[in-house]
Amino acid sequence: MSERVRVKVLLLVGDEAEIVADASDAGDPVRYPASEIVEAVEVPARELPGRRLTAVVGDGDRLSGWRLA
Repeated sequence: MSERVRVKVLLLVGDEAEIVADASDAGDPVRYPASEIVEAVEVPARELPGRRLTAVVGDGDRLSGWRLA
């Protein structure tokens, strides 16, 4: 069963968005293609930093199914 979690976009690094869990005990950020997130949430890449989203945790803890929180 997949789980939906809250995440936050910290910043953009080139064509990648740096994502961290939206929790006080969050671990290290991970990077995902910004284009993947932009396509899912229909927000311009330049507006992603600071946004709170939800995502589904899949195999290997890979996130997908991005939505605006």
